[in-house]
Amino acid sequence: MSITKKVTVLAVGLGLVTLSACGSSDGDDPSGGGSKTVTLVSHNSWAASEDVVAAFEKQSGYKVKVLEDGDAGQAVNKAILTKDNPQGDVFFGVDNTLLSRALDNGLFQPYEAKGSDLILPEYRVDGDKHRVTPVDTGDVCVNYDKKYFADHKLDPPKTFDDLIKPEYKDLLVTENASTSSPGLGFLLGTAAKYGDDRWQDYWKKLKANGVKVVDGWEQAYNEEFSGSAGGKKAKGDRPLVVSYASSPPAEVIYADPKPDTAPTGVAEGTCFRQVEYAGLLSNAKNPEGGKALLDFLISKTFQDDMPLNMFVYPVREGAQVPQEFVKFGPQAKDPETMDPAKIADNRDQWVKSWTSLVLK
Repeated sequence: MSITKKVTVLAVGLGLVTLSACGSSDGDDPSGGGSKTVTLVSHNSWAASEDVVAAFEKQSGYKVKVLEDGDAGQAVNKAILTKDNPQGDVFFGVDNTLLSRALDNGLFQPYEAKGSDLILPEYRVDGDKHRVTPVDTGDVCVNYDKKYFADHKLDPPKTFDDLIKPEYKDLLVTENASTSSPGLGFLLGTAAKYGDDRWQDYWKKLKANGVKVVDGWEQAYNEEFSGSAGGKKAKGDRPLVVSYASSPPAEVIYADPKPDTAPTGVAEGTCFRQVEYAGLLSNAKNPEGGKALLDFLISKTFQDDMPLNMFVYPVREGAQVPQEFVKFGPQAKDPETMDPAKIADNRDQWVKSWTSLVLK
C-alpha cells in the first residue's frame, strides 16, 4: 500500500534487489528477439521470496531486475517524468490513491494479464482498457498499544469519532498526507467518513486533540509508536499510530520469542481500503518480458508467497492467507472506500487544504 511497510520487509526487499540486479545480464532472450532481463520498477517495499523469483526466471527465461525508487508517491512521480524513456518494463506499487495520476499521464500501455479473470471483482478497475493489473490489497488503520491502554485502564479507540475524545488527547501520531501513502490513506478515510463538507472540521478537532504529524511511516511506527518493537527501543510515547491492519501480525512473526497474542491491535472503525496495481510501462524496452512478469504477479505462486513478504492481502481467488493474518490482522469488515475518480477530482485540493489546516 503502498501498501511504505515494515522495516523488516524493506530489508528483505533490498536483499532481493541486490541478488536480482547482480544476477542479471542483458543479451538475447530464448527466442533471439530481445533482452533476457525484465526490469521491475517499484516503491521501496517490494519483497518476494528468492525461490519464487528463481522459479519464474527458470520458467520464463528472463532474469528479474528490481529498481526501488522511494515511497509510492515519489516512485509514481518519477515514473511519469521518465515515461518516454522508462527505467524499466513494469511498474508495481501505484495504489488507488494515486492511480488516476498515473493513468491520466499515460504511464501504462494496455495488457490483460493471464489469470485476470481470477482476480476478485471488487479489485478490478479500468474497464476494458487493462492498463493496470490489481496485485494486492490492505487496510490503512489506526493501531494501538495494548499494554498502554491496559495499564491506564482505558478502552482503546474504535472509530474516527473516538480519536477526537478528550481521553485520547496527545496519543495519536500520523503521517504527512502529502508525503506518505498511509498518511494520505488516513486523510481519504476521514473524507469518505465525513464527506466533503465535514472532514476539515474533523481535522480541526483532531489537531486540537494533539495529533502529531511526522513525514513517513517508518518514523511514525518505529520511532514514535510505543507499541512496536522499534518504538519500544526508541522510547516512543504515542500509543496510537496510523499504520496497517497487517501490522499486528508482523509484530508477532518477527518477535523472538513469539508471543501468543499480538502486542498491538487495530481500531477497525478507522480503516481505509487500499489496492495496489502493476502495469506495463509505455515505451518499455522489453514488453514481452514485462507481460510475462505481470502474469507472474497474479499467479497463485506469487499471490500465495506475497502476504508474509509485503504484509498485504492477495487479490486472486483461492490464494492462501496466512493463519497469522487470520488470527492477528484480519481485513476490516467495513472499511472506508472511495471511487478512484473521486480521489482524482479532489486529492490535490484536499491535500493542500489539509496541509494548510494541520501543518500551519
